[in-house]
Amino acid sequence: MTPTPPIDPRTASAAGAAFTAARTSTDPQFRNPVGTHVQVGKGLVAGALASADELGAETIQVFVGNPRGWAHSAGDPKVDAAFRAETERRGMRTFIHAPYLVNLGSPTPATYEKSAAVLAHNLKRAAEIGAEGVVVHTGSFVDKDGSPEKFAAAMTQVREALLPILEDLDDDGPSLLLEPTAGQGRSLCAGVEDLVHYLGAVDLHPKAGVCLDTCHVFAAGEPLDEIGGATRAVDRITEIGGVGRLRLVHANDSMDVRGAFKDRHQNIGAGHIGVDAFRELFAHPGMAGVPFVLETPGSRELGNDDIATLKRLRAEALS
Repeated sequence: MTPTPPIDPRTASAAGAAFTAARTSTDPQFRNPVGTHVQVGKGLVAGALASADELGAETIQVFVGNPRGWAHSAGDPKVDAAFRAETERRGMRTFIHAPYLVNLGSPTPATYEKSAAVLAHNLKRAAEIGAEGVVVHTGSFVDKDGSPEKFAAAMTQVREALLPILEDLDDDGPSLLLEPTAGQGRSLCAGVEDLVHYLGAVDLHPKAGVCLDTCHVFAAGEPLDEIGGATRAVDRITEIGGVGRLRLVHANDSMDVRGAFKDRHQNIGAGHIGVDAFRELFAHPGMAGVPFVLETPGSRELGNDDIATLKRLRAEALS
């Protein structure tokens, strides 16, 4: 496959200038900020940012509504503005995770329609709070027989829903970050190789980025537990999508062995992936400018070591 050309970060990120600076920065905190998904609780500032400070997080991910519901939660313009101003002042890059119910491949029309609407709403909220991107799971075609025709129909739905959404995004606004799943059920995109057809379905649109969940791709069979495995994964994503397509890492170890197709996150170094893969990711030249967000057990609780562990691995990789 012929490598696609580099993506202009000004059209790929809500924080285009910060992204460009991060790719050339020698400061590890800006080259690869480390953080976790935090609860909003008392609000984006009093809750999410306060939690980030307590945990020592350099980047954060949040939900802007019920993660298991369809409601379009409205923000408070004053709080949104305060959050946006403070994160811009700090140079803190922030992300939203779309609700778990989103499935653009669903054969149920109501689910498909609600998925497209809630995704558009989350991207609107991302622009309002200054978030860099919205992470969305790539979905399933929900067919017990694994019919190729049902798969093709689901991918057509993905294309028809996402292309108008991507076209509506401002050049300097948030990106949509596609997160391959762990391969459970009838996944439309599980692991790295499936990005070929998924990104192809949206014509490699510059506003469609990739969120690499290490547990997911490992569960789908990616050999991150081998020496050089993480390096090869990044190289392949770059070959498929072009330089700058990989825009976020969900840093999660795995409770289960490679290829188990189980989405069960484990603390860094306590699972079957191990610490070497994360050190490799930090060291990869193509990872410059890519944040690492934890979704491990207890990662948003005081006393959890995962943020400190990632920072140590980052220091070792970049020394």
